[in-house]
Amino acid sequence: MHTLSNGLVLPDIGYGTFDVSDEETAVAVKSAIDVGYRLIDTASFYGNERGVGQGLRDSGVPRSDLIVTTKIWKTDRGYDKTIAACHRSLELMGLDYIDILLIHWPADTKHLGQAGIDENAATWHALEDLYDQGLVKAIGVSNFLVHHLEELAATACTTPMVDQIELHPGWAQEETRKYCQAKGIVVEGWSPLGRRAMLENPTILSVAASHDVSAAQICLRWSLQHGVLPLPKSSHVQRMAMNLDIFDFSLTDDDMARIDAITDLGGHRLDPDNQ
Repeated sequence: MHTLSNGLVLPDIGYGTFDVSDEETAVAVKSAIDVGYRLIDTASFYGNERGVGQGLRDSGVPRSDLIVTTKIWKTDRGYDKTIAACHRSLELMGLDYIDILLIHWPADTKHLGQAGIDENAATWHALEDLYDQGLVKAIGVSNFLVHHLEELAATACTTPMVDQIELHPGWAQEETRKYCQAKGIVVEGWSPLGRRAMLENPTILSVAASHDVSAAQICLRWSLQHGVLPLPKSSHVQRMAMNLDIFDFSLTDDDMARIDAITDLGGHRLDPDNQ
């Protein structure tokens, strides 16, 4: 379990819904909840918030037992637009509150300078107000690097509770991960399987064979042992269940070192200052 700075407890793994259409999302989310997921991650940009809400209701699991995350897209940054975007997400999902609301991407402060810093600050101030009003239970950011977090801290009243970043073998984001963990910010990992390049990587396959598990399970276990909450996505129920089945084995120190040695490979490896 991961406990946020405000006491909200998150499970060790969540279910991601990126690139799942709104029409397919309700079934996928219900299936994910059926096999045991309790944290569901979406974003306004994904275009499937309505389907997420339907899947939550169809699951029959009490709302209080579920953690729902959504995000403020780039075009909705700024105080007033962020407030409006939150209410729109609540309406689409049919929810009274959002558990975790994140800024999806930082404004590019390396190129925009103070204008970008101000835009991130205004967006964060809106999240702080939504949190104070009880419309969201926790607030955080996504794709923020150390310099974005430090810039935000200059004017923030509340430290982000979560930073969701691309993180998988081959893209460990060690600087940002360690900074967040030192500050009490829970790190969530999107694209935790690293796509085909990781699932077919010889080192990953070798470690998987030694534990008699899948490459995907090795990638997820590696995240867990780095203190990261991974957010795998699959539309296949069997794979959903396999991705949860990562708690009855551990990677050795040698396994971790071998996997850590894989660099600049897999996933998207995006630079938030050039998005």
